[in-house]
This record gives sequence, structure tokens and C-alpha cells, in this order.
Amino acid sequence: MPSGCVSPCSPWRGHDDLVSIMLKVKGSTMSLIFEARLSVKRWSSRSRASRASSVLASVLLVAATVSAQTPTPRTPSSPQTDPTRPPSVERPTPQIPPGTAPAQPSTPAPAILQPSTHANAAPVQGSPPGTATQQPDEGTPNPLLQARPLPPLPSMTRLGVSADQTLALSLNEAVRRALENNTDIEVAREEVRFAETVLRSLEGVYDPVFVATPQFNSRVTPVASTLGGSGSSGTVNTTDINYDSSLTRQFKKGGGQYEFFFNNTRETTSSTFSSLNPFYSSSLGVRFTQPLMRNREIDLSRRTIRIQQRLVAQTDADFRRRTIDVITSVQVAYWDLVLALRDQQNRLANLKLTRELHRQNEARIAAGSVAPFERAEVQTELANRESELLESSQNVTIAENNLKQLILHDSLAPEWSAQLTPTDEPVFDETPVSLADALTEARANRPELKRLGLQKEINDIDLQYFKSQARPRLDIEAVVATTGLAGSPIVATGTVPGGQAQTGPLIGGNANTNPSAFLLQQINDLRQRQGLPAATVPQITSQAGGVPARLAGGYFQTLRNLSTLKTRNIVVGVRLELPLHNRAAKEQLAGAQIRRTQLETTVRGQDQAIEAEVRNAAQTVEIARQRVLAARSARESAELQLQGERRLYEFGHSTTFLLFQRQNQLAGTLNQQLRAVTDYNKALAVLQRATSTTLKANNVTVERAAGER
Repeated sequence: MPSGCVSPCSPWRGHDDLVSIMLKVKGSTMSLIFEARLSVKRWSSRSRASRASSVLASVLLVAATVSAQTPTPRTPSSPQTDPTRPPSVERPTPQIPPGTAPAQPSTPAPAILQPSTHANAAPVQGSPPGTATQQPDEGTPNPLLQARPLPPLPSMTRLGVSADQTLALSLNEAVRRALENNTDIEVAREEVRFAETVLRSLEGVYDPVFVATPQFNSRVTPVASTLGGSGSSGTVNTTDINYDSSLTRQFKKGGGQYEFFFNNTRETTSSTFSSLNPFYSSSLGVRFTQPLMRNREIDLSRRTIRIQQRLVAQTDADFRRRTIDVITSVQVAYWDLVLALRDQQNRLANLKLTRELHRQNEARIAAGSVAPFERAEVQTELANRESELLESSQNVTIAENNLKQLILHDSLAPEWSAQLTPTDEPVFDETPVSLADALTEARANRPELKRLGLQKEINDIDLQYFKSQARPRLDIEAVVATTGLAGSPIVATGTVPGGQAQTGPLIGGNANTNPSAFLLQQINDLRQRQGLPAATVPQITSQAGGVPARLAGGYFQTLRNLSTLKTRNIVVGVRLELPLHNRAAKEQLAGAQIRRTQLETTVRGQDQAIEAEVRNAAQTVEIARQRVLAARSARESAELQLQGERRLYEFGHSTTFLLFQRQNQLAGTLNQQLRAVTDYNKALAVLQRATSTTLKANNVTVERAAGER
């Protein structure tokens, strides 16, 4: 073994052979101990010899320089030189902050040679005056040269999220959940349903209306003359029982209206002039009204229904627009979550690389190949990357909660405690976007343009209605009816009760109630006083009750008489209504014309806004596409740079600072590429919203509303 070696020096074999060279220079007044440790890879024999010669030359040069500068008198004890200090560099021993205990390593790094200790250890240079410096024992290792353990990984637990409850979620599944559970879509869906119910209620004006009015009417009417049929009482008692019914309906076209009616009456009276008591009367007919000028093309009911139909279509357009917005929001939130999770994975991978470098650096410090001050640089980078990891965890929580808010039904859903795991990867297409096709699709599909078109149709309806109201009203009215009558005949003087034609006296009846019978009784009294015989009353043949036989009977006889159409009622006429000024209709028409001009201006403004939105969205997609290509190239270059820097570091031609810089550059390019790809997918979603192709792109079908044409 050569002189001055603590281990065999001649072979230089092994992948990580450790060469220790110790040179002791002794003089009359000083003793210098210098150690140089060098970790090398597998070199060629020529390279190993050259490397060893360089190291030996450096050691001899430093030793000679220190020996020449050392004074001749011998001191009781010489300061201990930092074993990890590079040659020809003066550096004070690292100091521990006051009140801080040095970290004690749990286990020293195995398979690494520990720095040698010297018996003549001196006080640490740079110690405060008056401070006693501990003299390490011969076998006590220097704490600064001990390998320190790795700190634990930061906790990745998030509040309110269970680690054992995960929910795998694809983009289509997220869209489906949002369409089913999103509160905004639910509100928009109910708006459409409400508008449809309003439309159906307005269309109810064309439903047939059946009306039945049973009545009981009892009247006692004073009569000033006996010709009124009151007799000696001076009043006429009448009792009516009415049952009238009708069926009315309006026409959907033309503005006409028809009414079928069937009226029935049973009347009992004390009038002496009534031949039938009680009697039944019925009438059956139809009444028809048709406008000829005003309200013929459009009336208030048809105007309201047509406007409501457009309003239903508008709510449907609003629902489609809201659905597109929600789907776009879900897509953006989904890709934000993908980006946050990928960023968290990259931060964690960088942290693990730093931890591995920390472990290797501690091993080198323990072996004496690097100075302890390099530990601070590694620990600083380790703390920075732990902070970045925690920040990325916060970004994951925010992105996840934003997506949950869109796809969950309420705050009590159990999925709030689950971890969302996206299963879809961002897509990328190098084909540029066609601006002309995007503008064409936007003009054909945008709900805003459809809504304005419906508003113009509503204005056209108002113009038509107000023009109709400015005209005179001319209606044709017609009534066609048939009637029937029947009742119980009253037996009068000269009649024989029985219901058939019979022969009887001309004057008969009770003298107290029948005037003719009373006069006949007085005449016979006078003739008797004069000794004359009673007057002879002639016999006559009379019909039963003095009424036609077809009128004698009950209610069913009335219906039979009704069906013969022998008694009827036909009325045809017109109704003319001519307003003298009609300022209300004229001013309303003028207001509708002004509204028309406003709508045309609004349509032009909306068309320009859509033009700008589509152009901006298409440009965003194109820029995102170029960013992806640039980030991909930057990532490939950063990977090559890191590989080269890592080789230089392994061979001792680089520093920890440069290695960290290359790692940070690669991490930055990875994040840039991931962000560029996710921004590209988000830009596609925004472009789909601008062109209103979101529903088609996501295979979503919206049923047409009831009032939509």
C-alpha cells in the first residue's frame, strides 16, 4: 500500500471508488492534516492516472503554501481545519445559531466513509469572544458532518374529503350529471314548463263552454184593468220554472263565435185570458256572430296566444343557451381539475427528486466529499417545493369544488366528501380552426339571434293587431231557432170538459165565477117574476178547452211540437261600430312601429357582438394550438438539458444549484405544456359555445317546447 493512504490506492476499480489521500506535513512549529476525498466514476486508466496526478499536485501545493505561511513558534494547539473545505480557500467553521440545538441524525448513511477525526482538534474559528469551545474527543464525529434524516412528506389530506372515497368521472358523465342536477338548468327547465302552461291556459279560450241556468221565478203583478186578466182580485199570479242551457265556442280562424241554446219554461198563471194553465214552452236554436272588418284577421285572444307561442320559443332558446353555458362551465371546470391534479403530480415528483438529492447530498457530506454549507441550498429548495406542493393541493380543492358545484344536486349530496378522479385526457389537434365555418355556424345556431327573431315576430303580431283595431267594427249576426208549446187547456163557458169535441149549452158554469152564467141567472129570475118560462140556452159543439189539440198536453208534447219546425225564429242582421277618433289604437300602432326600428338596431348590434366573440374564440384556439407546439418543443429541450446537467453533476463538473435550476426548468416546461393543452381544450369549449355547437359536440338533444314551431 502506498505511503499516506488510508485505503488501498492502487486498484482504482469499482463504480464509485473512494480515493482518500492524506498528506501530513510536519514542521518544528506546526502540524497540518489535510484530507482530500474524491468520488469518481468508472474512468479509463489514462483518465484515472491524470485525475490522480491532478489531485496529488493540488494537495502538495496547498500543503506547501500553508506550511510557508505558518509562523515558526509552536502553539499549544493549532486550529482545526474544516475537512470539507476546498484547497486554498479560507472558510470559517459553520456556526450554530444561539439557542438552537444541532439536528441529530437518526442513522448515518451506510457504505460511506466517515471523515477522520484528529487528536489535536482546535477551537472553532469565528467563535464569539469569551465562549468556550468544546473540544471533540478523538472518537466523537463532527455533528455538521453527520447525515441528517429526510423530513416527512407534507400531509396531502384535504378538509372534508375522504381519502378512501373516490369517484371516477369522465367528461360525458360530468355533463350528464350537470344536466340532471344543476340548479340553473332546473330553473331554466321550469321556466319553459311555466311558459307552456300559460300558453295552454290562453288556448283554453277556444274550448267549448256549456252553461246551464235553472231558475225559479214567482211573481204577483198588479193589474189596473180587468182586461189584464186579473178578474176581481186585481192581481195576476205567475210562477215560472226555467231551465236554460247553451254551448258556446269561438273559432280559431276568422274571429267568429257560435252558440247553441236550448231553453225550457213551465209557467202557471191566474190570468183569465190564458188558455193553457200550466203550459210548457221550449226553444232550440243557434246564434252566430262573424266579424267582417275589425277582429277578423286577429283579435285580442289570437294576439295573446301568438305572442305567448313566441315567448315559449324564447324560453326554449334561453334554456338552450343556459344549457350551453352550463356544459361549457363543466368542461372548463373539468379541465381545470385535470390541470390541478397534473400539476400536483408534477410538484410531488419534483419534491421526490429533491428528497432523493437531499439524501445523496447528506451522504456526500457525511463522506466529506462536499462541504456542509451545501446542505442549506438543498434544504431551501426542499422547503420551496413542499410549499409549491401544498399550494397545488389547494388548487386541486378549489377546482374540485367548482366542478362539484356544477354537477351535484344540493349541499347534502354524499359526493361532496369524495375525491373526483378525471378519466379523460386532454385532446389536441394540430389542424387550425376555420374562421369562416365558425362564423357560419354561429349565425345559424346562436340562441340570441333566434330570440331576437322571435321578438321581431312578436312586433309583427302587435302591428297586425293594432292595424285591425284601427278599423271600424262590422259584424254579421244571425239567429235560427225553433219553438214548441203545450199545456193543460182551461174549460170556459160553452165548453164541456173532457178533452174532446162535444155538444153543450152555450152558457154554463158557476154564476159566482162566470159572468155569462151570472147574467143568465138574473134573466131567468126576471122572467120567473113575470110568469115567463126560463130562457132556453142553445146547444153548441165546441173543441176541448178552446185550444188546438196539438197544444194540449205536457212537456213531451212541447218537444214534439218543437221538432216539427212549424214555429221558428230567424234573425239576420249587422252591427256597425265606428269610433270617431280611435286615438288609442292609432298611438299603439305608432308605438309598435317605433319598437320595430329599435329591434332592427338591436339585431345589428347583436350580430356584431357575435362576430367579435367568434373571432376572439377562434383566435384563442389558434394561439393555444401554437402554445402547445411551442411548449412541447421546450419540454423536449429541457429534458435533454436536465439529462446533460445530471451527468455533469454525477462526474463532479456541475453544482447543486445548476442541477436544481435544470429541474425547475423542466418542471416549468411540463406545467406549460400541460396548461397549454388544457387551455386548448378550454378554448375549444369556448369556441363551441360561441358557435352554439356545444349540444351537438356533446351529443345532447333538447326536445322542442310545446309552443315552438
